[in-house]
Formats: sequence, structure tokens, C-alpha cells
Amino acid sequence: MDSATLDAMRTSLRGPVIGPQDPDYLQARSIYNAMIDKRPAAIVRCADAADVMNAVNFIRDNGLELAVRGGGHSGPGLCLVDDGVTVDLSPMRWVRVDPAARTAQVGGGSQLRDLDHATHGFGLATPTGIVSMTGVGGLTLGGGHGYLTRKYGLTVDNLLAADVVLADGSFVTASETEHPDLFWALRGGGGNFGIVTSFTYRLHPVDNVGVGITVWPVDHTREVLTWYRDFLPQAPEDIYGFFTLFTIPPGPPFPEQLHGQKVCGIVWCHTGDPDRTEDALAVVNEPAPPAFHFTAPMPYPALQSMFDELIPTGYQWYWRGDFFDRIPDPAVDVHLKYGENLPTPLSLMHLYPVDAAAHRVAREDTAWSYRDAVWSGVFAGVDPDPANAETVKQWCVNYWEETHPYSMGGSYVNFMGQGEDQERVRATYRDHYDRLAQVKRTYDPDNLFRANQNIRPTQQY
Repeated sequence: MDSATLDAMRTSLRGPVIGPQDPDYLQARSIYNAMIDKRPAAIVRCADAADVMNAVNFIRDNGLELAVRGGGHSGPGLCLVDDGVTVDLSPMRWVRVDPAARTAQVGGGSQLRDLDHATHGFGLATPTGIVSMTGVGGLTLGGGHGYLTRKYGLTVDNLLAADVVLADGSFVTASETEHPDLFWALRGGGGNFGIVTSFTYRLHPVDNVGVGITVWPVDHTREVLTWYRDFLPQAPEDIYGFFTLFTIPPGPPFPEQLHGQKVCGIVWCHTGDPDRTEDALAVVNEPAPPAFHFTAPMPYPALQSMFDELIPTGYQWYWRGDFFDRIPDPAVDVHLKYGENLPTPLSLMHLYPVDAAAHRVAREDTAWSYRDAVWSGVFAGVDPDPANAETVKQWCVNYWEETHPYSMGGSYVNFMGQGEDQERVRATYRDHYDRLAQVKRTYDPDNLFRANQNIRPTQQY
């Protein structure tokens, strides 16, 4: 982009336009995953929806590439585009709670921590992810799952409306009654259809929750995972627990003798009476005596931010995911193998439950196409040192390749990695892909919004 074009963009927008020569450019282009090194020609920090509309019009009319940044948490770095323009929504961080209606309207640049803080004051919450630095936009548009999913469904199951700037620069509100085809596609179809400047969510009564962490030595993975795969789907919906393979970090709540040990474990959230969490989780002794078991009542936002300091912004990340409806014995053996060989202290595997309330929404009601999945798995190689980037990447790829034959074929779109092809995108949306491509043709026929796990518009003949 030449200087005249950059100056013209600055003139047309209220928020700052940051170019490569500006002193804050390096900070502006930094994102959660330091493995990504993309250099946009400009980063536009939009002040409001009008800025987003003007930015879209300018980018389109000048034939530039466009990417959208909400929380900057995209694993494959889809919020940046080389030599193009990143529309950065981070100034649009606001939340308005209506406690009587039990709804919250949230700015498109907000993070989960903003939403959780605002709603917790009223004893309310909505299902989102498990890391509070995550942007609400990317998480929601991909479907969204976390601690409240078994009780209250996916994030998109609680989305009531979205304000969207379309590829032609127009502004619309999508809901069940307005642009219902667009609203259907936004609920799981990723950032393919426009830039969402605000989301409106349904809220539920959630205040303090019971939190539990249970770990076993990694060589107990076979017994624990076999027990977990049978127990969790039959458990009451007040009990949520994701299974994980990880290395014990140095610090509380873990005792010093466990620091640095490879373990399998379950992180629990109990949405029943927090004082009864210990009784509800007494079953953890069934597969094998735990090496560590901790329960405590905790404000819901504290649970949401529990892992933030462990995996801060700026580390090397490489991840891949898959959906699973079963975990057969051969797959259990694969998990044991890779759990015993975690390549770095921060590398991990998580299996997140996506059953119970999420299964009560009809498959055709949203773009999320895996209503029959029981777990959403993610394999993540993580390390602060760039010298270990290839090591963590290869571990992740190998792990995914060995478990993929036991998967359902597709992934949670937010767990798709760098450079996944069109066949993989189709597998993620299954037979919803063609319908999504038709919606894409209606709202973005020229595929302006393509810096994503892209759904190509149906061609007109």
C-alpha cells in the first residue's frame, strides 16, 4: 500500500490507521500465537460500527485483502493478512447487561473476561470458552463451547442477534426474524459472512460454581480415560469435566513433589450447589487413586481466567482438532503414547464435552453440524522458545494423524490449524457446506471475507 492510499484511509476513518512505519506497528500486529509472523500493510483500529462500514468500503474499492481481528486469539493467525488490511475491533470492548431480560449485548472487540465480569455482577452468565483472553467474536462465530455447555448448550445456542457489516458496506441485524438465513450461518460458520460489530446473548443463572482438578500419573491414562469416556456422558448435566494430558506447572494448587510430572487429569465445573461439589465428584476414586484432587467454590469468572497466566500471549502454538463420538481402546492407547511423550512442559491435549444440552438443539437449526459429537478434541504443541516450534508442530501433527481415524472426520472450526485445505473445511461443515455456500453467495458473492477457514460462495450460472 502506498503512502497516498494509507493517508486516504486515515482521512476516512475515526479510529487510528497504523502502517509499517508507525512506532506502534509491531505491537499492533502481534497476536496470541507468536508462531505467526504476518505483516499487514495497515491495521485499522475501528472505533465503532461506522468505522467498520467505512473500512470495508475502502478495502473493497481499493482491491485490498481483508482480515478481521477480534481478540487476536486465532491459532492459525487468520486475524492478520500479509500486505492487506486487518480490521481491528479491539477498541469496541463494551458490554450492556439487561438483568430483567437476562440478556447481554457485547461489542465485537470484547474478550470473554469483559462479558464474564459484566454478567457476574448480576449472577448471570452464558456459555463461552475456557480462556478469558479469547475474543467473543471468533469464539461465537465458530460455535463456542466451554464449562457451561453441558448445562446450557453452545455459545451459538444462546445467541439472540448479531449486528453485521456486510461486504457491500451495509449494516444489518441478523436474528431469527431478520435475515434468518444469515443468522443461521453465523452460528458456527465462522467469519465468512461479514464483520459482527455486536452480539446479543441469552444469559442464565450462574454465580459461584464448584471447581475441581483431579490428576493421576500419566501411566494411569488407560484406566482413567476408559473410565471417563463411560462416566461423563451419563453424568448429571451439572457436572462438566474436560479430560487433559499435561505437565504439572510449578505453583499452586499443586504440591511441589508433583511439579514437572506428566499427568492425565480432569478439570471439573459443577453448576449445582458448590458446597456439594466434593460429594458430586467422589467418583474420581473409581479409576485409580488420584495423585492430587482439589475442589473449591469459586466465582465463575475466576474459573474462566484460571489458565490465563499459564499460557500468556506470545508463545509458540501449533494446534489441530477433531470431533469424537467415541473413544475406543486403540485410541486410548494413542493418547497414552503421546501423553508419555509431551514434547514441552506446556504442550497438551484436551477433550471437551459437547453433549447434554448441546444435543437438544436440532442439527439443522444452526451451522454447527456435529450435534452428534460427544467430545471436541484439541492437540496443542506450545512453548515460549521459537527454537522449539518445529518440535511442537511435529508432535501435534503426529498425534492428530494417529487419532484422526477414530474421529468423526471434521473439527471445531476454531481448532483448525494453519494451512488446512478445502476438503478439511467441507468435512467440518458436512452437508451444511452447500447451504453455507449459498448464504455466502447472497451476502459475500466476491468472497471479500476469505481470511478464514473459507467457505467459497456458490457460483452463479
